[in-house]
Amino acid sequence: MTFAIFVTVFLAGLSLSVDAFAVSVSDGMVYRDLDKRKGIVIPLTFGIFQAVMPIIGYYIYKLFSEIEAFTQFDHWVGFALLVFIGGKMIFDGIHELRSPEEEVQPKKFSFWEVFVQGIATSIDALALGFTLGTGLLQNATGNIDVWAWVSVAVIGVTTFIVVLCGTVIGVKVGKLFTKKASVATIIGGAVLLLIAVKIVVGSYVSLPF
Repeated sequence: MTFAIFVTVFLAGLSLSVDAFAVSVSDGMVYRDLDKRKGIVIPLTFGIFQAVMPIIGYYIYKLFSEIEAFTQFDHWVGFALLVFIGGKMIFDGIHELRSPEEEVQPKKFSFWEVFVQGIATSIDALALGFTLGTGLLQNATGNIDVWAWVSVAVIGVTTFIVVLCGTVIGVKVGKLFTKKASVATIIGGAVLLLIAVKIVVGSYVSLPF
């Protein structure tokens, strides 16, 4: 892979990881029982999905020349998933604020939630896979399939590092809300809703972020 292609793929991975970064900050704030083992699951999950989705898109494009059907609904899937999780977090947070303090239980780590978040924030990466063979890698020499796998590996590693940083930042910020874990939950849910809106709007209008 030439240096120019490597930089292009890296920047694409960096761009795709923005939403995952914001969600990981939210997770770090909300989950009060994160340790090193649980904490590493978050960037690992997001990194894997950000790598898997493009390669799926790449092979879908190779099988089907008409991809319009996929790009018409992919962003709505991510929107629905994030709205569901974010809405539930806000509902739970408000419920906790109204409950007596002794009844409030800090939110615990949920692999299922992280798994769904990983899918929701990587849906747009599916579209990137459609362009690997015709756009990003058009100047690559040798077997395009090999370069496609190298590309998604770069994207996955980039996302892993970005999300790891986001999780650490979220944990630090979350400590400011030690006595009001429900506040952090509401903020985290609001972040997910904003990302959901951004995914849909960004699919129709060019956004600067």
